[in-house]
Amino acid sequence: MVRHPDYLLIDVSNSYAKIAFASRERVSNPVRIPTAELSRSVVAAFLRRREINKLVVSSVVPTKNSAISKAAHNKTPVFWLDWKAKLGVEIDYPKPQSLGADRLANAAAVAELYGWPAIVVDVGTAATFDVVSETRRYIGGVIAPGLEAMTNFLYQRTALLPRLSLKEPHRAVGKSTIEAMRSGAILGYRGLVREILTQIRTEQFSRKKVAIVATGGYARLIASQVPEVAVIHPHLTLEGLRIVGNLN
Repeated sequence: MVRHPDYLLIDVSNSYAKIAFASRERVSNPVRIPTAELSRSVVAAFLRRREINKLVVSSVVPTKNSAISKAAHNKTPVFWLDWKAKLGVEIDYPKPQSLGADRLANAAAVAELYGWPAIVVDVGTAATFDVVSETRRYIGGVIAPGLEAMTNFLYQRTALLPRLSLKEPHRAVGKSTIEAMRSGAILGYRGLVREILTQIRTEQFSRKKVAIVATGGYARLIASQVPEVAVIHPHLTLEGLRIVGNLN
């Protein structure tokens, strides 16, 4: 736990919200709750626990923003991360207002913590790949379907395939329907990640060293066996919020 927090960080994604206290130097262990359960009372309970200077928020679920604003109730300043914020990276993107705040936080964090050029692979509800150029500019990325979305689609759209728990397969060739589906999901998803990384590196960073960092709920499961990934940082987005809080 951070003894003297400056910030309360809130990262609201489509499936989960992550909440953590932070000083200017470090982030405490976050609490993760389903986004559907994020409410004014939940945020207010955190604000009662510790005295902070400001809330720093990344949200891709606009319907939850009013709950955060009401919890702060004009007593605690709220900083909403968006493309106008000081990020520590420039934005080279045709419509920067369309960029998700989490992607901007990841770009800010990877540049500050791991240098540039860099690629962030965020394996969560969707898989996003965000690219920081050798001139420290955010230049775009890739969005792919999430691992759960792919496996849930199989369950929902077929008569006989069951719902799947996502964990490491014992072998590539499954000896049951569940094992075969798990191999297809995990090994196939790693193939997706590796191919997208290969294409990005070929297109943008041919013969250049690039930092590749993975984050998100499924980062350890997927990226631990992807040799191109140098670092797994599960809470990179929150680190980005801390960094942006310092810059702004």
